Amino acid sequence: MASIDQPNFHDFLPLMAEKLGGDGLLGELCNGFQLLMDSEKGVITFDSLKKNSAFLGLQELSDEDLHSMLKEGDFDGDGALNQMEFCVLMFRLSPELMDQSQLLLEEALMQEEAVQDFDFSL
Repeated sequence: MASIDQPNFHDFLPLMAEKLGGDGLLGELCNGFQLLMDSEKGVITFDSLKKNSAFLGLQELSDEDLHSMLKEGDFDGDGALNQMEFCVLMFRLSPELMDQSQLLLEEALMQEEAVQDFDFSL
């Protein structure tokens, strides 16, 4: 049985982030959302995910895997994924990308703190 935790599934996001940068990665995630969503409802439903998953190489996922994916990402409990929920889910499924994001956040916070501590009266 296929699983959403397949290493080859979440190995692509860090590579995409490195090659495309943050804005480029978000753009590609938006494109992925557009491919998977139900065009009439504007969200990813189970039916649209099942129908369109082959576009992203997910055709081997079982119905159970697809339901699990929807359930894990569905923060508002409506049974579907909006664009924000989809993007958050993609980041959550990529532990390496989450680690990189945490490091970048910590670095940015340290830089901001250094600027605040700088004595501009010199």
